[in-house]
Amino acid sequence: MAQREAHLRRIEAKDEKLVRFSIGKAAMESLAVANRRAYIHPITVSAWLLLTYSIINTMDLWPDNHHGILGYLKPIPIVAASLVPIMVLIDWLNRPDFEKETYEVLHGPDMSDLVAHYSRHPASGLWIIEFGGLFVGFIALDATPESAPKEGKKQPKGSSASAVIRHFYVDEPYRSSGIQEDLLSHVLQLAFTTEPALKVVKASDSQLFPYIGNCLQGAGFVREESTQKVGVFGWQLGKRSLSREEWEKKTK
Repeated sequence: MAQREAHLRRIEAKDEKLVRFSIGKAAMESLAVANRRAYIHPITVSAWLLLTYSIINTMDLWPDNHHGILGYLKPIPIVAASLVPIMVLIDWLNRPDFEKETYEVLHGPDMSDLVAHYSRHPASGLWIIEFGGLFVGFIALDATPESAPKEGKKQPKGSSASAVIRHFYVDEPYRSSGIQEDLLSHVLQLAFTTEPALKVVKASDSQLFPYIGNCLQGAGFVREESTQKVGVFGWQLGKRSLSREEWEKKTK
């Protein structure tokens, strides 16, 4: 049997459909994660048990022995059914924040033409990683001057002092392998060595994706600011940044 190998390459025109789908999938995955965490939150569990008790008590569905063993199964349908409206309510409360985030991602400045956008600057790139010919994930670093925040100090034409990681996603079965660390290391090496004027790389951070947060932190990214809280239980979003000096320390 031939040994499967990992392969890292730049995005091509044939990849646009898959990458766009994956960007949307990654954005909406945060909703699924927020929902799952909310379902097992102590407040949710308490509300579920209270609702279950109220319905069983009101309808007098406590177990009895009048119908043999079946009598003891009377409350079970209510225990299951009472969870459904709570799950629907949580999704309804969570959804607006994450749909807004997804809309903003899908209407970003790079989405009109991914191949062209990430070819505009030599330090930019959208890199796809495959394993045995299967899509595993991708990372997109935008070093175009337009991606950097406006600052008072002028930069040489065509250069950028700041870059941003716009997209970062690894399919769930591969996250435990740490392959996201290789992806991040590759784009940082490329960006800092290709663009001498580059001083800092920025990235978004979310409590809902600890595999990305841990990867960024391990690479030396520090929390720059907390931006907003999303979802019914206020999951924290934020920004991280990595300076050239810190990157050089990490790579020595």
